[in-house]
Formats: sequence, C-alpha cells, structure tokens
Amino acid sequence: MKKILGILALSASIVACGPSAKEKEQMRIAAEKRVTDSLRLDSFKKVELARQEKIEQERVAAAAAAAAVAAERRSYARRSSSSSSGGSGTSSSSYGGTQATAKKKGWSDAAKGTLIGAGAGAVGGALIDKKKGRGAVIGGLIGAGTGYVIGRGEDRKSGRVQPRN
Repeated sequence: MKKILGILALSASIVACGPSAKEKEQMRIAAEKRVTDSLRLDSFKKVELARQEKIEQERVAAAAAAAAVAAERRSYARRSSSSSSGGSGTSSSSYGGTQATAKKKGWSDAAKGTLIGAGAGAVGGALIDKKKGRGAVIGGLIGAGTGYVIGRGEDRKSGRVQPRN
C-alpha cells in the first residue's frame, strides 16, 4: 500500500509540474508565430534572390552589348585600314583603341610536375643509392616522368589540354 501511495504521489507531482492549459496555448501561439516569421523571411529572401538574378542578367546583357560594340569597332578598323592602304603593301589603322592581347598562361601543370618530380626524385635517389650520382640520375628520371604524368592529368582536368577521347 505504501508503494502505491508513493507512486500516486509521485505521478500527481509530475502532473502538477506540467504546463497548464493556458501555458500550452501560449506555447502553441509562439510556435505558430515562429513559423509565420520564418515563412515571411523566406519570401523576403526569394525576392532578394530574384532581384540579384535580374541585376546579374542585366550585367551579362551589358557585357554582351559592349563586346558587340568592340567587335564592330574592330571590324570597322579592319575595313577602313584595308581600303586606305592604296596598294603600297602597308596598312595603317585609323582606329586608335587598344586591342586586348591574349593572356599568357604561364607554366603548365605538366611542366611544373616534371620539374618538381625531377628534383624530388634526384634527392631521393641520392639518399637511397650508395653511389650518389647514379641514384640521383635514376631518381631524377623516374621522378620527372611521374611528375609529368600527374601534371598532364591536372592540365586535362583544368581544360588547358584537351582530354583524350
């Protein structure tokens, strides 16, 4: 009987400590408010993203228009220089603008890999082989070959070299 009364007293205290109906209603209202606020923020984010996309599209269109104007100027300069050459064999351009030159790409990954591999292989070969010169040469050759293969693969991934079909 004492155990049953103890369990009833414990359960009554747990039930009494729980939230009342009024508190439950306030918690439900607060949860609904959080959801509606979240939805409102999401709609603001969607509007902002749409505005940014529109700005980006306008920027791309402006860049395309500028490129078209530059191409037209170049073709006009070529036409005017070829028509004003007068048969002397030389042509002078009446267009005073500067033309964009191709950007130098620098060393390829294959070249960098070859150089790094040769250096690392030479050092490794010299440390491993008892005849330092022979080990350095063999290690350098193996390292250079390995570095080239790895660097060539990186060039293919980056688009510098067309991948094999």
